[in-house]
Amino acid sequence: MAQTNILLESGTNELELVEFYIDEENPEGGEPYRGFYGVNVAKVLEIIRMPSVTRMPGRSNPAVLGTFNLRSKVIPLVDLSRWLKKTIKASDDAKVIVSEFNRTISAFMVSGVTRIHRISWQEVEPPDTHITSFSNDSVTGVVRFEDRILLILDMEKVLGDLNPSLAMRLNPEEMRRERPAKECLKALIADDSASIRRMIAGMLEKAGFQVTRTTTGKEAWDTLEQIKAQAARDGKALFDYVDIVVSDIEMPIMDGHNLTKRIKDDPVLKELPVILFSSLITDRLRHKGESVGADDQVSKPDITTLTNRAYELIEARQGPLGLEKKAC
Repeated sequence: MAQTNILLESGTNELELVEFYIDEENPEGGEPYRGFYGVNVAKVLEIIRMPSVTRMPGRSNPAVLGTFNLRSKVIPLVDLSRWLKKTIKASDDAKVIVSEFNRTISAFMVSGVTRIHRISWQEVEPPDTHITSFSNDSVTGVVRFEDRILLILDMEKVLGDLNPSLAMRLNPEEMRRERPAKECLKALIADDSASIRRMIAGMLEKAGFQVTRTTTGKEAWDTLEQIKAQAARDGKALFDYVDIVVSDIEMPIMDGHNLTKRIKDDPVLKELPVILFSSLITDRLRHKGESVGADDQVSKPDITTLTNRAYELIEARQGPLGLEKKAC
């Protein structure tokens, strides 16, 4: 099964999902339970048959089956069913999804792949508390079809759990020195992951920012429209209320590309610098953020550069005194 040849235009709030399934053994010996999952096509390089795998000595997690060679690249293979703590039903039809995100190429073994869906992010529901708890916070979205429910897996969490060096983390030594306490810059962040929101907000607050947190691009856009209206009522500049926007790309209801396009198409909000912070920032996909007008793009998990980039963009947009004029 190959990727679609029809490329999505950036900023349309559309999403293409590769649907795959995992057949779990029935402990009572009946038909296996089939769970349906999805991964963003933008993260998928190709889908292949099960390759010959070289076992890794001393592997720390049983979900890591080993490595295989694909066109001179050595790629780690993860049994996704084991990571999900399921017992996969043995089959000769197993498929391997070769993916690239977080600037890393990895592969995931699944029972099979069905098709590619093109949908709107408006059709993607945030997981409720039950799904979040049941999945150990590893589901980022839910898509309902007539005959089944498809769960969008948090592949970054999978990779981060298996390889902690690829997980989100802060390195205080790489952060720019904190600004004087008199400064009070204002940032709006949008990310559907609660843990990443906390991490970004904590880092920006330590650097002298007041932070407004939102969970989707739609919530961020509604907040910006309220800010714009308040600035007009008060007769003040937009930068008195918000200095920068930091947004994820993959979010239910409205994605970061569509949010950025809306900001840059608005005659008032277009002055706001926007940083896209996502695992989808790769050489192969960077052009998508550029096409919607993003001022900068930072790849997860490189969170420690965000503050410096934010300072630089605010200085460039508001002038050398832009940072010094702020007061809490």
